[in-house]
Amino acid sequence: MKYKIGIDVGGTFTDFFLVADNGDSLIHKTLSTPQDSSEGFISGLKEMAEKLNLPVAEFIDNIDTIVHGTTVATNALLTLGGSKTALITTTGFRDALEMRRGIREERYDNHYKNVTPLVPRYLRYTINERIDAVGTILHPIDFAELDAIVLKIKEEDVKAVAICFMNSYLNSENEKIATEYLRKILPNTYISASYEVLPSVRFYERVSTTVVNAYIGVVVDSYLKSLLAKLKKLNFNGKLMIMQSNGGVVTPEIASKIAAVAVLSGPAAAPIAGAYYANLLGYDNCITMDMGGTSFDASLVVNKQCVTSTDADIDRYRVALPTLDIITIGAGGGSIGWVDNGGLLQMGPKSAGSLPGPISYHRGGEKPTCTDADLILGYLDPNFFAGGKYKLNKEKTVEVTEKGLGKNLGLNAVEVAAGMYRVINMNMAQGVRQVSVERGYDPREFLMICAGGAGSIHAGEICRELEIPMFVVPSVAPIFCAAGMLLGDLKHDYVRSYMTKFSGLDKVTFLKLYDEMKAESIKTLIAEGITEDKIQFIPSLDLRYVGQYHEVPLEVSMDDVYGFNLEAIKNTFHDEHSRQFGYDLKVEGTELEVINIRFRAVGITEKPHSLSGNITKGANC
Repeated sequence: MKYKIGIDVGGTFTDFFLVADNGDSLIHKTLSTPQDSSEGFISGLKEMAEKLNLPVAEFIDNIDTIVHGTTVATNALLTLGGSKTALITTTGFRDALEMRRGIREERYDNHYKNVTPLVPRYLRYTINERIDAVGTILHPIDFAELDAIVLKIKEEDVKAVAICFMNSYLNSENEKIATEYLRKILPNTYISASYEVLPSVRFYERVSTTVVNAYIGVVVDSYLKSLLAKLKKLNFNGKLMIMQSNGGVVTPEIASKIAAVAVLSGPAAAPIAGAYYANLLGYDNCITMDMGGTSFDASLVVNKQCVTSTDADIDRYRVALPTLDIITIGAGGGSIGWVDNGGLLQMGPKSAGSLPGPISYHRGGEKPTCTDADLILGYLDPNFFAGGKYKLNKEKTVEVTEKGLGKNLGLNAVEVAAGMYRVINMNMAQGVRQVSVERGYDPREFLMICAGGAGSIHAGEICRELEIPMFVVPSVAPIFCAAGMLLGDLKHDYVRSYMTKFSGLDKVTFLKLYDEMKAESIKTLIAEGITEDKIQFIPSLDLRYVGQYHEVPLEVSMDDVYGFNLEAIKNTFHDEHSRQFGYDLKVEGTELEVINIRFRAVGITEKPHSLSGNITKGANC
């Protein structure tokens, strides 16, 4: 018997979902190991073997595929726990990373501080290379300048280097030469180049994404190497795939090279699973909410497709790679309740995590959390938490909550818990508003699919607040992301900047760029074991009206692209612009302009016939 396993490492729990080739399935949870996520990963596999009454060696030998969602990249960025990184850029653009777009997120807050750059100024180096606005090399690479920078990099013990030159998206020759040279003389340093990570227009987006990739690259690469070594020690001979932020999966080799594709690795599986369940129920549109131990994630599925964005901000750090449009807030089972300076009760974003965890875990936690509030209110059974695997200490929870928050607020434990419950529900409802109302969608027209260990306890109040008529709790809700990972296809995204007025599109150039991306994608997917008949292509364009600042991503058909059907594309753009912003300029005849052309290649993978199946006896914990 062969097994496929989805494994999602969360802030509190690591979730496992196994599907056998006969349709049987196994659900398992184990506490996460923040000091080294791979330890919880491996120990969970051993615990699953025990549940199946199989020797570990036999169980591992029967695993065909593991799809893994990891928070390693996310945590490295959120906690500023990445590697010491340097940036090499064009003379005159040293401070672009810190200046960003020059737009204050909180423009009326005089005390609002800029985000701390991932590369401090003294590690941002420049060289006198230059490519002009049409791609002509004005100044080639001076190796003497690079040699001087290398000496400084060695002196500073830098572990990663980001390379991003002005206009390299038009001509990457200088960047390629510099990258190859540095990789030769700095073989143990992680080198990230913008032409490999994000070859598109807009310098800040490109430099920020490249720097993020370098900053987390060493951490992700080390983690994956460690994990692969541990799996090899167990004689694992199957395939390990890593979940991407765009909802697809990639090999560990690609995830190590372009680590930024995994910044939303775990949460990206939820909308994939949400689309699956909505389709089963006959719905094209749904909102997925996933409430875990540390965070709350909300995402949208429209017309059976997960909504994608190319301007994600992870804790204010711009990552301009295609990612599923997921709103994440600090509202999970471990979110800590506290009183602000105005005497108001607040929830999160700080979390107790898995260690020390909520008070009720009896592992040293002394601050009331959402889980504690749910326990006090009777929404959790202290003797059947995680299927009885963990016993919750209700008596201590009531006592500590009353002595702490209760004393500060002048309330008893039940009243405090009721307040905590209401506050965190409002926080999560606001997260759903962000991903729906602020995107031009009415949540009342969507099905809510509720996931996460604590999701079903709070879904009803969230739906009441937003007037959502119905929510569904799938049987695999506690390990929803782990289940969704088994539905992921191999996905690769490509982009080429081609800025021109829409009416001036050159057919030869336009189709040549798509042909290049198509050929590259086919080569990559075939190398990953996908046959050509299992590859799907999804082209899209970044369009805007002439004079606009922001463009609108627009998915188009292969027929319209290769048929050069500009009129159909133009009409679709007007409709989408009207939907998002409430107006269009079709009647006025306003000219459109193209900014980027994009291409997604999807390698269809074999998927389980069901995400529920027959839960193996004793396994539903």
